[in-house]
Amino acid sequence: MSVSDSAAGDPGQPAAAQQPMEERVNNRSQRPTSDAFKAFMASKWAPADASLPARDDVADHAERRRRAISDRFPGERLIIPAGPPKVRSNDTDYRFRPHSAFAHLTGLGLDHEPDAVLILEPVDEGTGDGGGHHSATLYFRPLAGRDSEQFYADARSGEFWVGARPTLAEIEARLGIATAHLDGLEVAVTKGVGAVQIGGISIRLVRKVDENIDALVDTARYNTAQDPDALDLSTLDALDDQLAEALSELRLLKDEWEVEQMRESVAATAAGFEEIVRALPRAVTHRRGERVVESAFFAKAREEGNDLGYETIAAAGNNATVLHWIRNNGAVREGELLLVDAGVEGESLYTADITRTVPVNGTYSEIQRRIYQAVLDAADAAFAAAKPGVKFRHVHTAAMEVLAARLEEWGILPVSAAEALSETGQQHRRWMPHGTSHHLGLDVHDCAQARRELYLDGELAPGMVFTIEPGLYFKAEDLAIPEEYRGIGVRIEDDVLMTAEGPVNLSAALPRTPSDVEAWMASLR
Repeated sequence: MSVSDSAAGDPGQPAAAQQPMEERVNNRSQRPTSDAFKAFMASKWAPADASLPARDDVADHAERRRRAISDRFPGERLIIPAGPPKVRSNDTDYRFRPHSAFAHLTGLGLDHEPDAVLILEPVDEGTGDGGGHHSATLYFRPLAGRDSEQFYADARSGEFWVGARPTLAEIEARLGIATAHLDGLEVAVTKGVGAVQIGGISIRLVRKVDENIDALVDTARYNTAQDPDALDLSTLDALDDQLAEALSELRLLKDEWEVEQMRESVAATAAGFEEIVRALPRAVTHRRGERVVESAFFAKAREEGNDLGYETIAAAGNNATVLHWIRNNGAVREGELLLVDAGVEGESLYTADITRTVPVNGTYSEIQRRIYQAVLDAADAAFAAAKPGVKFRHVHTAAMEVLAARLEEWGILPVSAAEALSETGQQHRRWMPHGTSHHLGLDVHDCAQARRELYLDGELAPGMVFTIEPGLYFKAEDLAIPEEYRGIGVRIEDDVLMTAEGPVNLSAALPRTPSDVEAWMASLR
């Protein structure tokens, strides 16, 4: 038999004689298995630091958030998973990021809690954490001792492979949440589940975060149903949807800690835009100049924050008319515009979301300036409309009124601006198809599961953070517009904090007017 045949295994052999599939991933490690090796690996390590860290600044804020959710769902078990690592390729994972609801209720960010689950267990009214109706426990995989095989053998969670993990006591000290080992999770999720009317407990779960937790909850519900065949899945799904909705709506108003995280992310993003301008000379000379732009920003995101808040849009020329252009494989040419939509996600996982459209050569042409100014005027109108008590959707309406008027003035609209702005018209949306604003925070499109009456039809209130981002997109292949407009896309996007006195532009440090943009670019180049 050849060496290759032997390595592959003989299909004719009994299954027990072949290497199990789940073990084959370890073939590359060639790890010794002798008792001598195991004993030596467990010996002569410096003692771990037993001191406990101070309480995190976010801990009190996270406790108030948990109390708010507790008040919404007394008497019910609430399960909020962080999620597992996500496979990128075979046995390599993406950098871990927890689900935003988990991060919001715990205060944990970064990459040290894969597979963790937060459970809010119902208790007698008023006897829970902070005087609420639940007792919170964070189920977590703690640091394995250096005398354990996991320390050096587990490539996903062993300290030898991925670095130190916090202990249960350290997490409890930092966050003020009771902690427990993941080994006890199954019992914690399933105990006492059953029909509420006969003394069982109702569960609500943030679904589609961790398939294993979904299956565990579904099995518990099925096994404890009086008549499993008559189990009303739509009712159970509605319970879970209501939890997701409530968690999303809880983030509509940011507390002072969250606002500070947003400010830090915006400042890091502004620094990233400066690096983009400095990189433009090189981008012009590269066959994939958009990648040069993208990588310049990404370097700053990793230096100053945790990562990108979303995939960067680095769109030059006609690519700027593609709303979600993230291929970023095009050339960057003198005389064209470059639209960059990018945000740094801080270590707290809060992200900025800023767009600037700059002239590659540092100076806007007459037609570029005309389009840019129209978008800027629309953004300024949106800022003027954004006041406490105004409905969120009116910010968009104010921007659209300006853009429709300009399109009519330029002879592009096939109807009057008034007709286009009517519900039966909307012709102007051919060149501005997206919304002007969205909420911003832990997710770039934050609070996405909130009800329409609290989002689009909700009133602006102090503590809301959202974007203002009108644009005009004239595709090169668009025969409905004069040729001079074709191949030009412009968007201006700022991050806005609503206060009692009105909107505050968190991203005001980045220039917005055409003249200021040109002067800023000249100062950097």
